[in-house]
Parts: sequence; C-alpha cells; structure tokens
Amino acid sequence: MAATAAERKPWHASFRLLERDERVFAVLLSVVMVGGLAALAAFPLRPRYSDIDFYWLVFCFAAYKVGIFALVTVNPRATRAYFIAALTIDLLLVFALVCLTGGGDSVFYLLFIPLVAVNAYYLGPWVGLGAAVVAAGLYAWSTVLVPPWVGWTPHLIIAALSGLPAVTVGLVADRERRARGEVERLNDELTGTLSRLQTAQQELVVAERMATVGRLSLRIAHEVRNPISAIELNAELLEDIVRERNDVEMKEAAGLVSAIRDQVTTLDALTEEYLAFARFPRPHFEEESINHLVQELADFVRPVATRQGLTLRVEVDPAVPMMEIDRGLLRQAVLNLVKNGLETLSSGGELTIASRFDGETVEIAVSDTGGGIPEEVGPRLFEQFFTTKPQGTGLGLSITRQIAEEHGGEVTWTNRAPLGATFTIRLPIKRVKDG
Repeated sequence: MAATAAERKPWHASFRLLERDERVFAVLLSVVMVGGLAALAAFPLRPRYSDIDFYWLVFCFAAYKVGIFALVTVNPRATRAYFIAALTIDLLLVFALVCLTGGGDSVFYLLFIPLVAVNAYYLGPWVGLGAAVVAAGLYAWSTVLVPPWVGWTPHLIIAALSGLPAVTVGLVADRERRARGEVERLNDELTGTLSRLQTAQQELVVAERMATVGRLSLRIAHEVRNPISAIELNAELLEDIVRERNDVEMKEAAGLVSAIRDQVTTLDALTEEYLAFARFPRPHFEEESINHLVQELADFVRPVATRQGLTLRVEVDPAVPMMEIDRGLLRQAVLNLVKNGLETLSSGGELTIASRFDGETVEIAVSDTGGGIPEEVGPRLFEQFFTTKPQGTGLGLSITRQIAEEHGGEVTWTNRAPLGATFTIRLPIKRVKDG
C-alpha cells in the first residue's frame, strides 16, 4: 500500500498543476493545435510540397506549446499577455504553413477554426471574433501570395466558421466564470458563517460551563459565610479571654488570635466581594450630586489614609451638574479604585480624588503617585479574576467597569508622569436608557 501511495504522488502533483484555468487552457490549446497539425499532416499534398518534414514540425510545435505552459506556470500574473502573444504567433505560424503548402490548395487553413474558437474560451468572445477576422484576412493574403486566387467566398466561410463558434464559446465561458465566481463567493460566505457559528458554539459551551461554575461558587461562598462569622465571633471571644491574662505566653497567644481574626476578616471581605459580583443588583437611578458623593467618600477613607501616612487630596469641579445615578453602586465603583490606590501607596505618597465636567461627560478620577501600571499588565486589568495582589480576588476593577457600563459610561486608565497611575470613570450627562 505504501508503494502504491508513493507511485501516485507524481500523478497527483501533475493533476494539481491543472487546477488553474490558465493551465487547463494551455493544455487544451496545445492538444487541439498539435493534434490538428498531426491529423492534417496525414492529408496528401502536391508533390512539390511533399519534402516538408511534418514529424519535425509537429515536434517543434509541441515543444513551443510546452514552453507556453511553463511560462504560465512560472509567472501566472502575465498569463493573459502570454496567451495574446501566443495567439498572434499561432495565427502567423498557420499563415506561414498555409503559404508553404499551397496557399488556396492547402488544407492547413482549417487550423484557423479550432485556434480561434479555443482562444475565445479564455480571451473572451470579442477577442475571438477579432481573431476570426484576422484569420480570414491571413487566409486571403496567403492565396494572393501563393496563386491561384480562390475568390472571397472561402475567406468569408472561414470568418463565419471560426467567428460564430468563437463568439458562442466566449459568451458561454464568460457566463460560466461568472457563475463559478458567484458559487465561490457564496462558498466563502458559507465558510465564514460556519466558522462564526462554530466559534459562537464554543463560546456558548464555555459560557454554560462558567455559569455552572459561577452558580456552584456562589453557593459555596454563601455557605462559607456562616462558618466565617462563627470563627470570627469565637476568635474575638477567645481574644478577650486571653487578654485578661498578663503572663508572656498569653501575650503570644493574643498575637496569634489577632492574626487569626485578621485572616478571617480578609476572607470575609473576599467572600463579600465575590457575592457582590455574582449578585450584581439592578441599578436604581435617582438624581444625585457627584461632588457630594466624592466629598463623602473622601471623608470616609481619610482616616485610613492618615494611618498609612498618605496625603489625600480632593478636587471637585463646581460645574459638575446633578445626574441620574445609582449612588450606592457608583460609590462602590469609586471606592474600589480608591482601595487599589491605598494598597499601591502602602509605603507613602499622595492619593487624589477629583471630579471634572467637560460639557458632555462627567469624570471621576482617582490618581496615585505609586509605581504605575506595568505595560504587560495593562491589557488584562479589567479581566475577571485577574489580580497581581497576593490576596486579591481580581473582581474589584471588573465590578467597577460593570457599574460604569450600567450608567452608560466607561472606565479608562493611564500612567502619570513621572510616577503613578490615574483611573477615570467617565459618565455621559444623558444616560442611554435600556429599551
């Protein structure tokens, strides 16, 4: 079986050469012309023309056609120019052959008919019609050069017998090409549609799996809340008991209990953040003041910033108008950005919360003087569950973006010069309402 497959490979490669129309046409024209020349060579000529070596002539003509095929294969972009040049050469060769074999008495004028008809298949009906007129003219010229003159009737017959089939073949070929082009276009569209459907199906499967995992995780997070609360309460009670004892071992135990409470608090915060993301509420919009929200939030986080040794600045634009917002959700979105800034500036620095109005949108910007956002991290900042923090959930920025989008806005970020980064929530004055 392996040997058979190996033997088929050369044939397979040969057939692949004939996949393009140009190569098929070159082969078809070669077969018609070489075969026609060989067939007519069998017709007896007058004695004075019998010394022509038709075997050598057929061989040279076949070699010339092989050369045309090679040119078409090597440089397909110039195919039409090659075929027009080959048509011109073929017409002149047939003309010379007619002159050399008796002019009006030669039977090789019949080669004009298949030559014109086959060329019309590729070059079109009007080129074929023009070639038919040229062929009739060359035949007439040959009868003038090599008497006797046979009159105009044979020349008109040649023009008709070659021109009418040429126009017909050319029109049919053009129609077939257009139909095939339409089929190829539809096939490409169908292939693209199938590809998109397969992609959508894969995305749907992934979405269903993610939804299942999300429901399971939501239930787990919900079930974990009660044990966490119990652990925190008991740890608090245990800490109170331990602190009543003053010996050294009890002081060490108090430190361990305090560490346990800190970790439980962190775990409880992570659980709450996940539940907030999974149970994202439908926003309720009411007319509120953005500046008031920014100022209230700054007052809320100022004690934390002060304990960290940070400078907290607030810059509100008096031109910011009242807007329809969900105050609770938008406060959460800004608070997430502020928390990120506080964590970034754990070693000191300045945090700025600002509001701006540019006539069409209101911006709430949170800027820090930290190390900025690394270039490789930037594209993934708003991905769910992506985080660079050891104990982060990767949901804070995702929730912020979701809240901004619910308000018809967006969240962007930029690195500041020389240090730090700015996250901006941009909200339109006129919110696009659902439906």
